Amino acid sequence: MAGPRVVTLGCRLNTLESEIMAKGARDAGMDDAIIINTCAVTAEAERQGRQTIRRLARENPSARIIVTGCAAQLNPETFAAMAEVDRVVGNREKLDAGVLGATDGPDMVVSDIMEALETAGHLIDIPVISGFEERTRAFVQIQQGCDHRCTFCIIPFGRGPNRSAPAQAIIDQVRLLVENGHAEVVLTGVDISSYGADDLSLPGLGQLTRRILAAVPDLKRLRLTSLDPAAIDDDIYRLLADEPRFMPHLHLSLQAGDDTILKRMKRRHSRDMAFDVVRRARQARPDTVFGADLIAGFPTETDQMFENTLQAVTDMDLTFLHVFPYSIRPGTAAARMPAVPGDIAKDRARQLRQAGQAALNRLLEATLGDPVEVLIEKGQSGHTRHFVPVDLRSDTGMNCPIGGIVEARAEDMDSDTGRLIARIAA
Repeated sequence: MAGPRVVTLGCRLNTLESEIMAKGARDAGMDDAIIINTCAVTAEAERQGRQTIRRLARENPSARIIVTGCAAQLNPETFAAMAEVDRVVGNREKLDAGVLGATDGPDMVVSDIMEALETAGHLIDIPVISGFEERTRAFVQIQQGCDHRCTFCIIPFGRGPNRSAPAQAIIDQVRLLVENGHAEVVLTGVDISSYGADDLSLPGLGQLTRRILAAVPDLKRLRLTSLDPAAIDDDIYRLLADEPRFMPHLHLSLQAGDDTILKRMKRRHSRDMAFDVVRRARQARPDTVFGADLIAGFPTETDQMFENTLQAVTDMDLTFLHVFPYSIRPGTAAARMPAVPGDIAKDRARQLRQAGQAALNRLLEATLGDPVEVLIEKGQSGHTRHFVPVDLRSDTGMNCPIGGIVEARAEDMDSDTGRLIARIAA
């Protein structure tokens, strides 16, 4: 093995934390280690984690296998019992390279994450920017954990309570990322809409975003990850209205478009509240594009309840959908509710994805002939301000440097891949 290897399963937050672990492992000389950062969002995700561990152990018989992440936090004994696993480390401990790579002491170091009271300041690790050297878009973690108890979700028990990072530490991290060539920063966490709710001395998410943009004037683009429709503060709408560096692309943790299902999910928003979020955002900036997380086939979902969600995709013009057929997660309240047959859940997921693809095609068609600003990420491709993926062409054969932002004109689209084809002006 040429140095430590970190394998990431699951969300963007895991991806960011894997960057931190990879740097710590390199600095600690853990050259023989393979670290698997697991996901626990569904029982299937946990099964895939075990499958990945077995495969990596077969392919790397001399490697030291270390398992961490949400699945390891929730079921450490299961992973510790696997013959392939040398060490199990919890979510609180995994960013400490000394704990992660220790070769003496217990083989399982997993504390009670629900007792975590420290802020997430230790997660803003300034030197970790080297992990993003080959990327143009950097993620900055602003908080950890979640205080809500949605009936389908086990993640709060894997991540602990909401803990917000200090605002100045976040600003300093963004500034260093920009100084090192990153044109775009994405604020991420488990529940970023709750940023500051645990500490009255901190600003809310909208005000934090405004402070970042004011303090780092060279930052070209700022985005947010998934937002709770029940907790979007007024500053977000004001930013859409008056700050062009705040990208007109918001992603909602919507989950459903039917009030009965939303109540059974124990979500804090209603269908009308979600529609109001979209209305206010587009009133502030008419070209705002929305994505959403949606669960198809949640327990007790009738045909009419599903139709309400499907119609919401069209009526709200939701463009970028992350659709999941409901999967039982043991330990959650929803696991005890009457299930929808799996084939029905999968068919409903298919219909939702089709509706999302239709909305994306409408967006692509509406963009044809217009100028687009593209952040070059790899090859001759990138994303627009609305997060539309773009393949670039040039009459002069120019090769755009990664990290640059270029002006191009959308001249065609690929409806199969959901990509624009744009030509750079000569």
